[in-house]
Amino acid sequence: MVGAPSVGQEGDGAGPSRRKAEGRSISRAPAYPDPRPPPSSRCNSSQGLHGQLPRTAEGTSNRRFRRWWEKREGVGSTIEEETFNVRPRPEDLSGFSSGKNVKVFSYNDLMLATDKFHPSNKIGRGGFGTVFKGTLTDGRQVAVKVLSAESKQGIKEFVSEIDSITNVVHMNLVELLGCCIQGTDRILVYDYAENGSLDRALLGSDNEMSKLDWNIRSAICLGTARGLMFLHEELEPPIVHRDIKASNILLDKDFVPKIGDFGLAKLFPDNVTHISTCVAGTTGYLAPEYAMGGRLTKKADIYSFGVLVLEIVSGRNNAHASWSDVEKFLLEWTWHLYEDGRLLELVDPYLGEFSEEEVLRYIKVALFCTQGAAKRRPSMPQVVQMLSKPILLNEKELTPPGFCKQSKGINSNDSRLKCSSVNSTAQLSSAPGYIF
Repeated sequence: MVGAPSVGQEGDGAGPSRRKAEGRSISRAPAYPDPRPPPSSRCNSSQGLHGQLPRTAEGTSNRRFRRWWEKREGVGSTIEEETFNVRPRPEDLSGFSSGKNVKVFSYNDLMLATDKFHPSNKIGRGGFGTVFKGTLTDGRQVAVKVLSAESKQGIKEFVSEIDSITNVVHMNLVELLGCCIQGTDRILVYDYAENGSLDRALLGSDNEMSKLDWNIRSAICLGTARGLMFLHEELEPPIVHRDIKASNILLDKDFVPKIGDFGLAKLFPDNVTHISTCVAGTTGYLAPEYAMGGRLTKKADIYSFGVLVLEIVSGRNNAHASWSDVEKFLLEWTWHLYEDGRLLELVDPYLGEFSEEEVLRYIKVALFCTQGAAKRRPSMPQVVQMLSKPILLNEKELTPPGFCKQSKGINSNDSRLKCSSVNSTAQLSSAPGYIF
């Protein structure tokens, strides 16, 4: 019986070379081949800002850019974060990327492309702002993300996002085309996804849902898994997305999934196993250990991915599902159906013809991904293997999933997160340790 191997630490999933470097036993290496390339061939997402100071116009702009650059490079004096009062010229940002320059769009170009950011061109709202559809002068369609003024993302975070995304290229990740800095306005320009976001396709009109047959949905699951595997395992340092959800999965003209909105992404330093950080993300997709303790590892993304798979299979929002005429979280409903041997009742009626064996395997993989204890969850390479091959899963090790939901206090305005397993209201941070 084959399944994902036991995982020794949260966020684990590295290949043999990394295990040896960290002093871990290699006896727990995956039972199937590690699909990642050797370390020397991996993309280095931290490259691109080190080098000669780019030239800028003389005067205020030059002094401010030099002070920012010295702070970013760790040389010279440090200054408090400030915003540019003028738009940098293209050559000012040419050092942000290794092997590929970041294109700097003028504010006027983007005003023209979006018809002055007309409400009719608004196509969504991400973690840090509003997204508009635009058409450049050469006819190319783009998604223009205007970062919200009230967000906490300053110039430093904005530049970090530009640097990291530009160097991260994969067929299942949204491509960043360029940026614009105009006064206090900070804008990102992405490649446009013709079929919009996955949440609209799943929860939209009957006509939209009917397009998503099982072949398309399974490809969306697998493509998203491969995109996450790339972020987790093929970059140095790895990237944890932190906000995997249906609205952050975009679909191109062929329904190929693209993971978007890296505004919440964090780069993992080499010498840590988790990052204690301010919790950011969407309730319902949040792993218990992250929602309650701010403990962020790759396994938090894997939990969110598991919830996403259940949404794709069922065509239902994770926070609203019904079982025996009682409203429950999708995870609760799925587990009860699993215990009763009725998992096929979870399947979206719009799915059409499908392989029962394959659909059941996808649902069970999602349940492994949403285990309450992070150590019980597989790594993304293991998830890709389980989704792409008819592997027999060791269901004896499957326990009720963990989840978090909003609960109201005595005061109606007192809203707090409560994390539990399906069969218990206890905290899940002390759940048992191994997956298989």
